[in-house]
Amino acid sequence: MWVRLTAEAIGTAMLLAAIVGSGIMGERLSGGNDGLALLANALATGGVLAALILTFGRISGAHFNPVVTLAEAIRGAVSAREVPAYIGAQLLGAFAGTGLANLMFEMPVFFASTRIRTGGGQWISEAVATFGLVAVIAGCVRFRPGAVAGGVGAYITGVYWFTASTGFANPAVTLARMATDTFAGIRPADAPAFLIAQVTGGLVAALMFRWFDRDLDSGDGPGRS
Repeated sequence: MWVRLTAEAIGTAMLLAAIVGSGIMGERLSGGNDGLALLANALATGGVLAALILTFGRISGAHFNPVVTLAEAIRGAVSAREVPAYIGAQLLGAFAGTGLANLMFEMPVFFASTRIRTGGGQWISEAVATFGLVAVIAGCVRFRPGAVAGGVGAYITGVYWFTASTGFANPAVTLARMATDTFAGIRPADAPAFLIAQVTGGLVAALMFRWFDRDLDSGDGPGRS
């Protein structure tokens, strides 16, 4: 268990370092072009996430996300008693990664974000983004286990661009990004609505795929192999 929790903490820390660090670098090098900065942020995040899943997937499952852990518990891949420990490790790693990124760019370890991210469109975006993330993971695990890393990396790269919120899709990421007043930050007052939307979207996807799996396992579904 300690090995798995360590892997979750380190993997989540590296993910946040990539998200925050590439956001800072992208903003500094884009000459004020937010679209170019977002593109850099998206490509770096998607690429690093795919690599981290390949690295830690066989150790901890490479969740790096409390909603993914909850979805895996619903699927039966993680026991209920392990869920709080996984989430704790993810949160610890997320804040550590944010602090590390801030330090790499010679900023305070933690400083509260003032970047406003609120409104119905952004809340819907977070529900959709997290629904899609859990669906991609569940579908790949079921039908193409070797494609999880690539599928998730590609999805997260895309979700930056088709959602109004730039697709946080992760409560640990959301909370940790409150602690950096940079391109990737989110104002603390805006985080609770993001969290509610993420949990809602993720749980709907998890329950939907649980239903799908039961249908396929019964032999009644057209997608059975």
